[in-house]
Amino acid sequence: MFDILMYLFENYIHSEAEVFVDHAELTDELTRAGFHQEEIYKALSWLEKLAELQQSDTRPYLTQTEFNSVRIYTAEEMHRLDAQCRGFLLFLEHIQVLKAETREMVIDRLLELDSREISLDDLKWVVFMVLFNVPGHESAYERMEDLLFDEPLDGMIH
Repeated sequence: MFDILMYLFENYIHSEAEVFVDHAELTDELTRAGFHQEEIYKALSWLEKLAELQQSDTRPYLTQTEFNSVRIYTAEEMHRLDAQCRGFLLFLEHIQVLKAETREMVIDRLLELDSREISLDDLKWVVFMVLFNVPGHESAYERMEDLLFDEPLDGMIH
């Protein structure tokens, strides 16, 4: 399913191609590209749920001390998101790429992926997709794009 999401993101969303493609036409194209029908439906459902999340009025409970609070992960979240992934989410919050509501959207979409454990690379791409799809987060999207594509030359972050 994640391969399909990446394919759609690279060929439609990120390339600024026409996003409003007929569902049946898109399914046919993905089938011709070699993806299985069941995985196509899962990926399209994943994207539809992302759209529903951004239109929802539901927001996580926030206090005045939002920046001093800590997100407590459930047992399932801790099982699927290792310490490296949770640490990266915290890092993204501290550098203000993610806010509480976008963090929750990212976690929601990560848990809907059909893999038992989520890699750091998968996490980065889901953050990238969520930020792209949430209006008003263009600067956070650009910062995430820099984090995703600008690799340090010697492998170290200065």
